[in-house]
Amino acid sequence: MTRILDSIESPEQLRALTTEQMQQLAEEIRREIIEKVSVKGGHLAPNLGVVELTMALHYVFDTPKDLLVWDIGHQAYVHKLLTGRRDRFHTIRQFGGLSGYLRREESPYDVFGASHASTSISAALGLAAARDLRGEQSKVVAIIGDGALTGGMALEAINNAGSLKKNLIVVLNDNEKSISDNVGAIHHYLGKVRQMQTSRSYQRLREMAKGSIEKLPVVGDKAREAAGRAEMSFKNFVLHSKSGMIFEELGFKFFGPFDGHDIPLLLDVFENIKQIEGPVMVQVVTKKGKGWEYAEEDSTKWHGPGAFDYTTGIIKKNAADPPTYTDIFAKTLVNLAEEDTSIVGITAAMAEGTGLKKMHQCLPERYFDVGIAEQHAVTFAAGLAVGGMRPVVAIYSTFMQRAYDQVIHDVCMQDLHVVFAMDRAGIVGEDGPTQHGVFDIAFMRAIPNM
Repeated sequence: MTRILDSIESPEQLRALTTEQMQQLAEEIRREIIEKVSVKGGHLAPNLGVVELTMALHYVFDTPKDLLVWDIGHQAYVHKLLTGRRDRFHTIRQFGGLSGYLRREESPYDVFGASHASTSISAALGLAAARDLRGEQSKVVAIIGDGALTGGMALEAINNAGSLKKNLIVVLNDNEKSISDNVGAIHHYLGKVRQMQTSRSYQRLREMAKGSIEKLPVVGDKAREAAGRAEMSFKNFVLHSKSGMIFEELGFKFFGPFDGHDIPLLLDVFENIKQIEGPVMVQVVTKKGKGWEYAEEDSTKWHGPGAFDYTTGIIKKNAADPPTYTDIFAKTLVNLAEEDTSIVGITAAMAEGTGLKKMHQCLPERYFDVGIAEQHAVTFAAGLAVGGMRPVVAIYSTFMQRAYDQVIHDVCMQDLHVVFAMDRAGIVGEDGPTQHGVFDIAFMRAIPNM
């Protein structure tokens, strides 16, 4: 039987499909990703979670004229399959093959080639400003996860976008995950939004209000405006938010949450959203690992696995392999912390990758996950050091670049006792140049007091 996927060379073919055909295509895409990633490894669970969302975006928006900016880009496998790279998909993350992230030189559909978190809204806002200065009409869409939204850069961009009032759409892919479980106040706030707007009482009251307004002889702009104000008041009341809906207070029109796996719903939502002027944020709720039971049960384990048997869900490992540097660091840190009660561990949303998960399990009161916030992590550690603790900051080498000012100004200039445990130093292979840790010795040795 011929697959629909084999006929998709660009989003133009996607837009010719019926809803039923799109449902079938979603299943085929998931199967393709699982089978191909099982051979060499790669980012699995993030991509299984955005299949319908990616299809809907390419269906509704006129890509590549309309611009999709993906945060990080590790969840862009579906995007690659839909934009003329299906025949090379088996080469992903291999020498001479497709990048595991987005690369502008790889395709005109890859608008912005970043692969560190929280950058998409800034880049999209810049593209929107450039569009307006050039007198163009394209739509600009940033797709960012709720984990990346904890990054300060994303919040800085939201603040700026709310004041510039550019036509910009931000799709918040809310799967309650970054790599591990999300942390922090923003994560809990979004959970309250999900809970409130999907509750039966909220939906029942909303439908009652909508029905009452529709019974009026004339439903004009003033009536609709009044209905909107009433709904907003109810949202604020239920959320107990002193400053109202946080994103709307910052200048965005906020819609959602919507089911990120409901294709007809997503098509309808995006068709309506793209008509709205000014900055808009749309919250879609997805399940990381969707469609493959092993990844649904443990999306952290299956975030970026190595080769595996997709029929059994067993990751292929050599039992004779020696422990990794990360394993040794994790065990040693816990041993030292058990002897010295002043030692604390800090990670920026990378408990698994840095090995600090072991400290979380053994000494949870001295473990801190600050979210995707490397700058904050370093200055937080500086504060702990001033307070008499001995902080160990475990961050990937490539991500430490984001906190260089804090290392110089807040730690080294004050000659504070902070230990930096920089994982993934050197060439990291399959993940490509944006993940290499090749500058750490040069930029850290140059700092006085280091």
